Amino acid sequence: MPLIELVPNFSEGRNQEKIDAILAALKSAGTAKVLDARADPDHNRLVVTMVGEPDECFNAAFAGIKTASELIDMDQHSGEHPRVGATDVVPFVPISGITLEECADLAKKLAEKVSNELGIPTYLYEASATRPDRVNLANIRKGQYEGLKEDIKTNPDRKPDFGPSELPKAGATVIGAREFLIAYNIYLNTDDVSIAKRIGVNIRHKNGGFAFCKSMGFATKPYVQVSMNLTNYKKTPMHMVVETVRREAARFGVMITETEVYGMIPVDALIEASEFYLQLNDKWEQNQIIEKKMDEVARSETPQLKDLSVHGFIRELASDSPAPGGGSASCVAGSIGAALAAMVARLTIGKKGYEELSPYFEEQKKKLDDLHNELTLLIDKDANAFNGVMKAFKLPKETDEEKAARSAKIQEEYKVAALVPMETVRTCKAVLDIILDIGIKGNKNALSDIAVGAMNALTGLKSAALNVEINLPSIKDDNFKTEMKAELATILTNLDEKVNLLVENARNSF
Repeated sequence: MPLIELVPNFSEGRNQEKIDAILAALKSAGTAKVLDARADPDHNRLVVTMVGEPDECFNAAFAGIKTASELIDMDQHSGEHPRVGATDVVPFVPISGITLEECADLAKKLAEKVSNELGIPTYLYEASATRPDRVNLANIRKGQYEGLKEDIKTNPDRKPDFGPSELPKAGATVIGAREFLIAYNIYLNTDDVSIAKRIGVNIRHKNGGFAFCKSMGFATKPYVQVSMNLTNYKKTPMHMVVETVRREAARFGVMITETEVYGMIPVDALIEASEFYLQLNDKWEQNQIIEKKMDEVARSETPQLKDLSVHGFIRELASDSPAPGGGSASCVAGSIGAALAAMVARLTIGKKGYEELSPYFEEQKKKLDDLHNELTLLIDKDANAFNGVMKAFKLPKETDEEKAARSAKIQEEYKVAALVPMETVRTCKAVLDIILDIGIKGNKNALSDIAVGAMNALTGLKSAALNVEINLPSIKDDNFKTEMKAELATILTNLDEKVNLLVENARNSF
């Protein structure tokens, strides 16, 4: 599953209603998760960190840009931080399963959509830049909103990549793709902003400072701030920057009061700083950190389908992998049926008017809990059964012995592939037996739930039966096939009619 980080920066850090509206738009656009949101009144800026699949982050970014364009008037905006628009900058950052180039393509599509649908001029930067002079964000921001407002009309070098050569009230938006960046601020015990500005100039790359450091000095309250973006924390580590700023500040007779990480940061950046200040020797290894070791172990284990989110499981079903497939989906349907019936039991136990039925529902609840747990475990078991067949077909077949062994293994795995969904059939039947016995005895406010539970359990059963049947023609053991067909026929007899009757009784009781 590809994952990216989205870090949109909005030109609003003071009005909480507007901040809340922007965050609501980001969150409601899809499944991308907001990990962090920080609003700074001095900078008058909101920085949000989100993580999700590419399409989900794309949708969130567009929703945020649209909402910000409706709420923020750049003609009325002021703040310490450089900016050109209501949504100032939107970077896509690769995390896993996706390349920087693919993130750059995503940025280009977003820039085009924003300009076409919202009428906002957009510029592409960093890995998405269409021109060398636009790789650096500072070049695009030159003159900020006020300067760009006039320059964009007449200067062909300021023509946006997409959209009109005129700024609306929402200004322009810079969109691109980059590697992970650390926003880092260092505060000095002085209100003399010229000191912070001087240090900011001395440590930044374009003035001969650190190769991956962009920095400026700002007047913030109560102390001044050296604000920086570290664009490659491995080659320009935080602790080296801090020590340099400390020495520079001492030249002016001031000192660091505190530092601030703005937004999210990789744990490795903090570990490297700890290693430096603790002066750990060459025997030290990062996997001595227990959390690191646990993550290493977790990554070495294949995640189980049952542990995926609903969205994650459905995404796996929709993928081009043949497993999980219909068999696992059958288990989910059956498990939902059992879970709904268990819910009805819980909503009945101890409720007024149902006191005499409470012992009965208590007993059924325990059985249903066990059954939906069994069906949940069968989700992975079914996928593994199919994978077993595929592995058997990949066995070597060069010699007669290999061919015989391969053929025997294929037959063995086909039987497993039939027996596992048969186990699902039997378990769904046990669920249905309980549901049909419960009928409409339970809480009247949950009659639709018991009916839906019955339909899901029946769907799971019939779907699993189909998965049994589809494997039988490949099995050569006739006795095995005859027994399986007979059991299926017995289980399926009159089930549709019984479930339909329960559903009708529930409907008539509404």
